[in-house]
Amino acid sequence: MRLAVSLLLAAACSQTEARPDSRIALSPCRIKGSGLQAQCGSLRVPEDRAAPSGRQIDLHVAIVPALARAPAADALFLLAGGPGQGASEAMGVLLGAFERIHRTRDLVLVDQRGTGLSHALRCDLHDAGATLAERLSGDAALSEQRFRKCLQGYDADPRLYTTSIAMQDLDDVRAALGYERIDLWGGSYGTRAALTYLREHGGHVRAVVLDGVAPREQVLPVTFARDAQRSMDLLLDNCASDAACAKAFPGLRARFEKLLADLGRAPAHATVQDPLTGAPAEVSIGRDVFASGLRGVLYQQDLASLVPLIVDRAARGDFAPFVASTAGLDSGYSRTMSFGLTFSVLCAEDLPFTSRAEIVERSKGTFLGAHDALAFADICSFWPRGAPPDRSPVKSDKPVLLLSGEIDPATPPQWAEIARRTLPNSLHLVVPGVGHGASAEGCVPQLMAKFVETADVKAVDAKCLQPLQRPPFFVSFAGPMP
Repeated sequence: MRLAVSLLLAAACSQTEARPDSRIALSPCRIKGSGLQAQCGSLRVPEDRAAPSGRQIDLHVAIVPALARAPAADALFLLAGGPGQGASEAMGVLLGAFERIHRTRDLVLVDQRGTGLSHALRCDLHDAGATLAERLSGDAALSEQRFRKCLQGYDADPRLYTTSIAMQDLDDVRAALGYERIDLWGGSYGTRAALTYLREHGGHVRAVVLDGVAPREQVLPVTFARDAQRSMDLLLDNCASDAACAKAFPGLRARFEKLLADLGRAPAHATVQDPLTGAPAEVSIGRDVFASGLRGVLYQQDLASLVPLIVDRAARGDFAPFVASTAGLDSGYSRTMSFGLTFSVLCAEDLPFTSRAEIVERSKGTFLGAHDALAFADICSFWPRGAPPDRSPVKSDKPVLLLSGEIDPATPPQWAEIARRTLPNSLHLVVPGVGHGASAEGCVPQLMAKFVETADVKAVDAKCLQPLQRPPFFVSFAGPMP
């Protein structure tokens, strides 16, 4: 008993004492979505690194100190997705996946400039108190008027909120906290940020984990439609080969295509319950809204299990399951995303390397179509644009573990394979049955911990992934067949 108390006290002390070599003043704090004790502080950096005496911004930094009394010298820095998510706001719910790593290593979360508590470039997709009908309006979410207004209200130069500059910030945080070398974990857009850091500050990198890889070769939003179509095709094929799903929803692919065609000719009108307020609401749902909503559902494999039921009910004129599954997505994005940062990144780093004609051409024959990507292009037509990035493949011999969800609609495995071509000391694991984000699934946390501990891809034995598969489809509101 006395030993147990001593160990608990030691762990508590390690989570409250500031790092002795840190130049950032830290104080106790909590990370949203996590019950772990943490220390938070800020580092002031120039907004324009070419004019260091000009406007300054404060980078929010959160550290979850290692449980060990003598932690490893290298911390794990967690880079959030988006672009536009603040690490301290979005990563808390995922920290459990790093429990084994946390035993011996500090976890560090830095809100990228323009996100979270680091001078966020926020722009909510909808006005506060917007009705369900307004939230489901295909023209409201990415309207030019809304983003012009947000742009005028920023106390910032959006041209200076790009990935490369943010990774200079990250290296300043690393140095200020006293870490000579660090490990990196990046998810989704965070993989692109991690690859940028690896290229530009690789001497301070020990090992890298990339989950949902988005290399520079993936030009967003050109790839939205094809990558989502691949995910939908897999889902429809899986349903057709599953006895229960095929019996419950015969001819689902043809019915889905007919539904999209019907919605393209005329929006559906329905009375549904607002899932956020519980009140009945009259809504109009067109093809683009329906397709975009389904793309959002495909991100998470458990939610995607509802897609056959959603399509079946919608084809019968019942849009309640669709609304219940998708109406909260935009609101959730507005709470965790700084969309001004989204456009500062994409308008400088992706959209200049495509055209409206290419977007339309590469969207042909897909359920999503070109609407969403063209809306991004419309905003980028007036958004201030920073310097273009180095788009050459990132080359490094540092150990890199790449993770892909088999059915990911946004960063499918092909993109990790492209990144791996110039990362000779890497291993790519495709996690069966998983959508966008594999780090918390099955035995992946153990594999990541082994990799970070050894910094050796050869130490990773992926046989434990074999039993994973897509969750069973919902054939009714009662759930999957037993």
